[in-house]
Amino acid sequence: MFSPRGGSAPAARALARGLRDRGCAVTLVAGSRSDLGPHGEADAFYGAVHAVRFDAALASQAPVRFEGSAGSAPLHPSFEDRPGAPDVVFAKLDDLDYERQVRAWCREFELADAGGFDVLHLHHLTPLNEAAARVAPHVPVVGQLHGTELLMLEQIAAGTPPGWRHAERWAARIRAWADRCARLVVAPSGVDRAVALLGVPRERVVALPNGVDVELFVPREIDREAFWQRTLVQQPQGWRPGGPPGSLRYSETQARQLAGGAVLLYAGRFTAVKRLDRLMGAFARAQEGFAAPVGLVLVGGHPGEWEGEHPADIAARVGAPRVFLAGWHAQQDLPEFLSAADAIVLTSEREQFGQVLIEAMACGVPAVATRSLGPAAIIEDRRTGWLVEPDDEGALAAALTEVINDPDERARRGEAARRAVRNRFSWTTIAADLAAVLEEAVDDRPAGHDPRARYPASRERKAA
Repeated sequence: MFSPRGGSAPAARALARGLRDRGCAVTLVAGSRSDLGPHGEADAFYGAVHAVRFDAALASQAPVRFEGSAGSAPLHPSFEDRPGAPDVVFAKLDDLDYERQVRAWCREFELADAGGFDVLHLHHLTPLNEAAARVAPHVPVVGQLHGTELLMLEQIAAGTPPGWRHAERWAARIRAWADRCARLVVAPSGVDRAVALLGVPRERVVALPNGVDVELFVPREIDREAFWQRTLVQQPQGWRPGGPPGSLRYSETQARQLAGGAVLLYAGRFTAVKRLDRLMGAFARAQEGFAAPVGLVLVGGHPGEWEGEHPADIAARVGAPRVFLAGWHAQQDLPEFLSAADAIVLTSEREQFGQVLIEAMACGVPAVATRSLGPAAIIEDRRTGWLVEPDDEGALAAALTEVINDPDERARRGEAARRAVRNRFSWTTIAADLAAVLEEAVDDRPAGHDPRARYPASRERKAA
């Protein structure tokens, strides 16, 4: 449903390619927006895609209430509540807003001939699931969770946040969509969490990790100074609150100093669950113990999108020096960033998987992460990286200090990480496993089902 952003978009792209390589006929339907440049455009990101564009909705007075022609849709909502963002949290949308979403996606699914396919593979639990039920009620659905819908359900269960007037209705919808799925694909560390939050039978939940492109993510020789001069000074993409990409830039001297020391790298969105405050607090705390100058580079932060406090403001508040915001970059650019760094750092509160960890490790870059869900299943502490308890800022600071001050150990764990990831997380293997799950869902459908049959339109579909 979403335009390309976050970890689910690269996963959807890689799985579609992997399924095609295995001889499957794949039609990919995805949201798209052009106001953010090629990073948000489905055509540029996915290649072969049925793009559903949000540009007209964004240009309207009420983006989530927009009703337009074929190829468009109201702006997708969000599982996160970011004040002032055009993509408001799902839990604030009423029943009519919900129907607008479903009607638009019903039309796009009809145009993509969803009723004529053997199986529908839907990323996230969203109104796409309802559209699939209306347009193609006899086609089995395999849902794939990426964690964000579970975060929203956890927030609701902990006490509905202010303004989430329709939270319980959305929670019930998400659980109903999960229940309709023939299979639910979940990262291995998230199986228990998904079963508990969604109330689905465990036997329908399939544990499947994300993968990594082992041809793209490889160690590279790189001129660090030239690279940081280009990305931070000559072609900056970092942004200040309210500013466009490039509104935050650095001097040649700052880039030269960064290249001359050690570099810790974070890559991802600027969401609350990532706990960038914890990362920068530990980074500031570790300064006294570093044996060499150290910079912390933040790659990511979808332009104009952040939860809570902006990272630049966090760095100023906690007194974290030498923090650089490099902005959002295409996934194919990430291997260069990783090759210009000494370690990847991820300090999330609850990370369903941790895509950037396996990408970094495939490049021979060791990881430092909090022991939560996905990272704990990916990193072998003391062999392929460092794991610390989520609430122990002191232990995180100590781990960062060890990473910087012991380059031999850093290199040893980085090489072990590279070997481990290539063996466990190749997209070729993951796509083969997903193909088996899709085939099981098709085999389990009722006898006599004809995937090419046309089904009578529901009353809601007529209203579209």
